[in-house]
Amino acid sequence: MTPDPVADTVGPDTVGPDIVVVPHTHWDREWYLPFQRFRLGLVRMLDEVLDTMAADPGYRFTMDGQLAALEDYLEIRPERLPRVRALVAEGRLAAGPWLILADQFLCAGETLIRNLEYGMRGAGALGGAMRVGYLPDQFGHCAQMPQILRQAGLEHACLWRGVPARVDRDAFAWTGADGTAVRTQYLPGGYGNAVALFSGPAEALPDRLAAFAGKLRPWHPEGPLLAMYGADHSAPAADITAAGLRLATLGEYVTAHDPSTDGLPAVTGELRSHARANILPGVISARIPAKRAMAHAERVVTRYAEPLAALWMPGDTAAAKLLDMAWRRLITCSGHDSITGCGADETAQQVAARIAEAGQIGQAVVDMVSASLADGAARDVLVVVNPSPFTRTALVLADLPESRARLLGPGGEPVPLQRLELAPTLLDETVMDDLTRLLGRIHERELFGQEIVSWGVSGDAPDVPEGAPAGSGNVFTLVVGRHATTGYDYADLRRTVLEAAARPGPWRVRTLAEPVVTVAAHVTVPPLGRAVLTSAPPPATATGTGTGTAASCSAPSSALSRPADGTLDNGLLRVTVAPDGTLSLFSAGAEVHGVGRIADGGDAGDTYNHAPPRHDVLADAPSSVEVESVHAGPLVSVLEIRRTYDWPAESSADGRAATTEAVTVTTRAELRAGEPYLRLETSFDNRTRDHRVRWHAPLPRPAAESFAEGQLAVVRRGLTGEGGCGEEPLPTFPAEGFVSAGGLAVLLDQVTEYELTGGELALTLLRSVGHLSKNRNAYRDEPAGPQLPTPDAQCPGPTAMRFAVLPHAGTWDEAGLPRLAEEYRHELLAVPGSGRGPAGPGSAPGEPGGTPRTGAPPATLGEDASLEVTGTGVVLTALRERDGTLELRLVAEHPAATEAVVRGPFTAARRADILGAAGEPLEITGGAVRLPLRPFEIATVHLTPVR
Repeated sequence: MTPDPVADTVGPDTVGPDIVVVPHTHWDREWYLPFQRFRLGLVRMLDEVLDTMAADPGYRFTMDGQLAALEDYLEIRPERLPRVRALVAEGRLAAGPWLILADQFLCAGETLIRNLEYGMRGAGALGGAMRVGYLPDQFGHCAQMPQILRQAGLEHACLWRGVPARVDRDAFAWTGADGTAVRTQYLPGGYGNAVALFSGPAEALPDRLAAFAGKLRPWHPEGPLLAMYGADHSAPAADITAAGLRLATLGEYVTAHDPSTDGLPAVTGELRSHARANILPGVISARIPAKRAMAHAERVVTRYAEPLAALWMPGDTAAAKLLDMAWRRLITCSGHDSITGCGADETAQQVAARIAEAGQIGQAVVDMVSASLADGAARDVLVVVNPSPFTRTALVLADLPESRARLLGPGGEPVPLQRLELAPTLLDETVMDDLTRLLGRIHERELFGQEIVSWGVSGDAPDVPEGAPAGSGNVFTLVVGRHATTGYDYADLRRTVLEAAARPGPWRVRTLAEPVVTVAAHVTVPPLGRAVLTSAPPPATATGTGTGTAASCSAPSSALSRPADGTLDNGLLRVTVAPDGTLSLFSAGAEVHGVGRIADGGDAGDTYNHAPPRHDVLADAPSSVEVESVHAGPLVSVLEIRRTYDWPAESSADGRAATTEAVTVTTRAELRAGEPYLRLETSFDNRTRDHRVRWHAPLPRPAAESFAEGQLAVVRRGLTGEGGCGEEPLPTFPAEGFVSAGGLAVLLDQVTEYELTGGELALTLLRSVGHLSKNRNAYRDEPAGPQLPTPDAQCPGPTAMRFAVLPHAGTWDEAGLPRLAEEYRHELLAVPGSGRGPAGPGSAPGEPGGTPRTGAPPATLGEDASLEVTGTGVVLTALRERDGTLELRLVAEHPAATEAVVRGPFTAARRADILGAAGEPLEITGGAVRLPLRPFEIATVHLTPVR
């Protein structure tokens, strides 16, 4: 390193020649105040900064690494846009590279990538993004961050929290999960290590500079020291250039160093050490319902809306605009004081609303594509779409008319079915003196959320009670259904009503639902493609209407056997229920007993850190247990286990209350044909406060480590955490896709907190706390924020969590957990036909083998062509349209080198970086592209589809 790497880029050095000052702020977009109230302070702060920069050409300013603050400001001060652009272009105002400072463990890896993409693009439009991956205040850092930064063209990172004790310099080599290394600037003392440098009398400044240098010089033996002059939510002093110190943006200081990592202390993988700063791990389990909503919204947008729009509606500008809106909401919700749940209740409410909006926008795009698919299909057709890039054989639910409760495949072959439930027939019965009022109820064809199928009039029905007034037998009956196949003419209905209304009343108006049965169908669907099924009348020989009936066909080879009481078995996994409501699981490679013990303990902590009472009491023994069989059949069997507990009503720092609340915890255990795992949904009504509820499962064999999937990697963790900064290093960790230890795996529906404890795996189902931060927290020396009440963080009311569990032999990769997690998290999508297309096979008597209907307009990749991705451990993370190409992003979640093979009708292929810049062409051989991948390598490919 040269002795003065920034001397040529900054101002005079008459004072403090070995110190470079970076004026900056750390701006929490929302936290103990909601966004709009915080924004008022942002506007005032940036007004002051921009005025200072206009008056002082030597002043420089770093805007926290996130573009959103500048966008929020310019929305209020649009007249300042030319000035902001000029300052960014001059290099005096550092913008980006992120859109928001996200929590790296509470959003998907693809959300982190889009965050960087939006930030780099937006900052580029202002004049250029800061070329440093600045991560000043996040509560730890994920293992794939070095690769994400390098693939975006950033050679430097800069951060504070999570650095282990063995790092003894202010720069280290951070190596990611795939082996990518990035030079990382560590901030000893935090992003405000020089906040007091200009406080006090001017004549004492040399003493303060000397003290600062003495403190920082051991971290940086040669060259100018980095003085981070700034704090939360405030502007630096306007007159600091008068002190004669050299000023720089953070980008100028950091990028002046050689990006080589040679000779630097080395750290590999995620950064979650407590040694030098708090990482506040309790945010993983604060306000768990928000984590569930975030995961759902991300999944809808990333794995349904974007791919469906790219494959079935390419070039649709409405879909593109909606997806942009959804992504912006998702990214802003991923903020480190947003999705974490460590803000005020008002903030949490706004975050929840934005998450809901993102999911709703994504669903709107899914609805658009579904409508397009439905318009090309007859009313007796069901189009089943596969969101995965490999062939899936799985269950899909469908509502079929009782008269056509059978499904035929594309070639007219019967599809394995299981009847689940029959919808009620009578929806409504109303007495009307004036029958014409009925017309006001009808909206086009809709009535009670369904479509009118038929109607009829009868008079003086035989069931009229003796002595009833005249006209009591006047009955007008409407039949409605969700799969109407008959024509409909409002004029005919209106004429019938008016003619009947001439008769004396009163009238009984009865609305009947066309008999509909919900079925589970076992369907095989091609990769990212569709299967077209047609409903048909059941064969004359079909018998039985119970929930276990296999309709019209033989059950698949992996069908469930008829269960005994409290037992499920599909040939891959056998499950039994013990008297205490826990489960035993038996597979070919392992077995485990006592799965699903529920333990309720006290929590005297806050949204940042769990802290048990000094005298904690665990309530884990139910007072009563009930088991009910909900479904029992060849394709799906379900048990409902209801356990009642007496939980202490509240907790304090000293102990738990003597008064209790009776709480019933319901576990829905579902086993499907062909699946080696048991699906679980655990729910209860939370009526107690200041507690933590965990689900426990013993491990089949001892384990000193766990493997957790999240943010595009699988991370190995031990039984302890590294402490050293006044925070209890609890070994509670986040997992996004799955966690595995000792031969037991749990497939997850959302980011979930887990711990290996006492030979068991424990998942946090709920953590109820009443304060944003407590000044006295037994597991943290210092407050993490203001001591504000957060009654909503108690999470009162109904709550639920879904996951799946399986015992397995071998390691996580030998068990194929990435593939199983993909299948578990992404259900097949069923789209009923709307009736605008011709009928499919079996639609008319005597025509069971008619010509199959494709069910949709021609696909992007050619009629019914599919896009397939194969490869051991290869996972699809994104598929979208970009500038006329299909952009496909993959990650190799595998501990050894592997190969991805992409097959489909495309004419050209090339690599790209994560920002979408095209790279080298790829060879296409036999309609396939082969990509050798390092362990955990992220690969982005652009495909030019056949038109």
